[in-house]
Amino acid sequence: MVEAPSPLPHQNDTYEFCIILPPRINSAGIWENLVYPSTMLTYSLPLLEMQIVMIFVSSHLIYAILKPLGITLFASQIIAGLILGPPIMGKLNAFRNIFYRRELGVEMIDAVSVFGFTLFIFLTGVKMDVKMAFNSTKKSVVIGIISLLSPIVVGIVLHKTFNEHKRMNDVIKTERIVGTLIESTTSFSVIACVLTELKIINSELGRLALSSASVGDLSTLFLVQIISLSQDWATSPLLALQRVLVAFLFITILFFVFRPLMFWVIKKTPEGEPIEEVYIVAILMVAIGCAIFTHWTQQAPLIGAFLFGLAVPDGPPLGSTLINKFECFVNGIFLAVYITASAMRVNPRKMVSNPPRVKFSIISFFLTFLAKFMSCFIASFVSFMPFRDSLAFGLIMSSKGVVELAYFSTFRDNWVISEATFSVAVFAILVNATVIPLLVRFLYDPVSRKYAGYKRRNLMHLKPDAELRVLACIHWPENVSAMIDLLDLTCPMKESPNVIYALHLIELMARDSPVFIAHHKHETNTNVGGSFEDILAFYQYEQNNWGLVTVNAFTAISPPKLMHEDICTMALDKQTSFIILPFHRKWSVNGSVEAENNVVRNVNCSVLDRSPCSVGILIDRGGRRKSMKSSSYSVGILFLGGKDDREALTVAKRMARDPRVKLTVIRLIAYQDGRDVLDWDTIMDIEILKDVKQNNEVLGNGCDIMYLEEVSDSGSQTAKIIRSVADYYDLIIVGRRYGVESIQSMGLSEWSEFPELGIVGDLFASTDLDSRVSVLVVQQQHYIAESRH
Repeated sequence: MVEAPSPLPHQNDTYEFCIILPPRINSAGIWENLVYPSTMLTYSLPLLEMQIVMIFVSSHLIYAILKPLGITLFASQIIAGLILGPPIMGKLNAFRNIFYRRELGVEMIDAVSVFGFTLFIFLTGVKMDVKMAFNSTKKSVVIGIISLLSPIVVGIVLHKTFNEHKRMNDVIKTERIVGTLIESTTSFSVIACVLTELKIINSELGRLALSSASVGDLSTLFLVQIISLSQDWATSPLLALQRVLVAFLFITILFFVFRPLMFWVIKKTPEGEPIEEVYIVAILMVAIGCAIFTHWTQQAPLIGAFLFGLAVPDGPPLGSTLINKFECFVNGIFLAVYITASAMRVNPRKMVSNPPRVKFSIISFFLTFLAKFMSCFIASFVSFMPFRDSLAFGLIMSSKGVVELAYFSTFRDNWVISEATFSVAVFAILVNATVIPLLVRFLYDPVSRKYAGYKRRNLMHLKPDAELRVLACIHWPENVSAMIDLLDLTCPMKESPNVIYALHLIELMARDSPVFIAHHKHETNTNVGGSFEDILAFYQYEQNNWGLVTVNAFTAISPPKLMHEDICTMALDKQTSFIILPFHRKWSVNGSVEAENNVVRNVNCSVLDRSPCSVGILIDRGGRRKSMKSSSYSVGILFLGGKDDREALTVAKRMARDPRVKLTVIRLIAYQDGRDVLDWDTIMDIEILKDVKQNNEVLGNGCDIMYLEEVSDSGSQTAKIIRSVADYYDLIIVGRRYGVESIQSMGLSEWSEFPELGIVGDLFASTDLDSRVSVLVVQQQHYIAESRH
């Protein structure tokens, strides 16, 4: 059987065929020639439509079959391209007439797909936050740079090792260098697509990967420009200077002319109104113009579109409008066509005919992948990330996708790399895109680890001069005053101010999609009934503590099952140290239980299980409420020991800095019969209690602290102590101590009604306790590095 012509337009063979002028674009359909209906495919538009439909149907059919196995859409599109390529479907005459017609060939589908990929790169720039790269943590910067440099070093060593011919062809040298550079890249868009597919883009692991990828992406862009400049300098220093000047002027115009113009468009648009269509079309035209300009200056056209995308202000209203209008069509149609059409270029026969290049390519791809994976794994593991999470992180950072495929495809078109190397690269990308998501799903559970913290975000490890970031959640108007009273007790100071994120949670009813509202301080109204009045109280609290407290208010309307995600995501976004949740019970004026809300209780339990920082549940029993303008405020803490109690004591110490607060620390100890057993928890308890016992200057001058010790050898004695001290204080703070067994709490867990409060907290929330005291139950952050497994 005759081999199908290669889809690559740049061939050395000579063909003769006729071109009809003017070009035949549209046909009359099958009615034009009923004997030979395929005549319609001699017209360019029906042929293009047929090619797009076949690519779309085949790729999604394969994806529907392979999706249950965990295969991604990107991998399915590559597989579709391999099937539609010359080795399989290309051998069929009917199929060859569609994709490999000499008069039209694949040039038309290539042009459309490359145009679509340019738009994809532009939208990638729009979504990418440049500030993320410049404001990245040291860990992200180190990982981003190491992930780029380590594969390059391995590639250079490998090139020297396999340099068996002293006079190696320059073409082969260039091919190896280009292949190493492409394998070394860490594409932000590829990492973002992988994280989205795995549904972990909002996790701390995902954020670290995105931050590192943004550093790696910009570092790659800088490195490529340096290499290109050095080559130009070696050829002609004047030409190199001209290109540097042109690039500088281009970037200057983008960020100091076009970007301010886009901010002017945003400012001109009324709040809540959509951006006018004329501006959206103009921005898209400028993006295409930037691609043409960089192509005219002998640079890749994708760079111009990407840089202009970076200049577009991200987020609402402009960036989000561009994404909402174009992303679905670009990703769903153009990108699928580009990936599949690129994979159709694979020619296995060329791989067989050139074993040395194939051998080097396979070894190079494997070792550069291993170098990138190991460097990211080691860098994250030594930064106290658990072993399994470090493995997952290394795999994510080593992911390859459409960007690397585009690089290889472009260099193949320009004859920089051979068909054999290109074919190996496509298969390597396919294996990477297939295996890595499967391994990451096995290593990383997105449900339990989505909000896992790799940094200590609690009060105990907060620096003395650091601001305290608190996420205060409210469900009902009754929660507001108790919440503000508690926040007022945290004693904000100029050296350590408070940043409060007030989140009003409303159950989604009578609408289809969740709503998230960011309030502004100068709002006069809101469409959300009842929410605005509750938010005003927090702004008033800010005014009363001007310079010491900053309030940011939000309203989240979402289904009950997703409320905890709103809370945890915001805590992760804002890097809060403490979340305060209202208890699900509502007490009446006479002290009886007025109402219970199981939705709120379920939200609290979910937050306790998944929170990326410390959590406090505030039990407001409607008792004695004092303003901080009062002369005194009595706070008590019941200390049994353990990390939750230490966190609770840290909260109490912060309150004790206020001269109007009188703090009493009651430590419950068990009679040990002369035997003193010390473990690490006990040592830490003793250490944190030192300054409390001494009431020295560590806590600040003027602290009114009393330290008491009570002996308790059973749960019944503890319950008796709780009943005896409850009425002496305006607020009592306890640690949750969930699942911690001790002599002092022995036998109480069997009677516990609310496990989310812990044993001691449950006693204070019990209807059997005749007291109106408010209680704060504290759980310290589940710091994930405590158990590195």
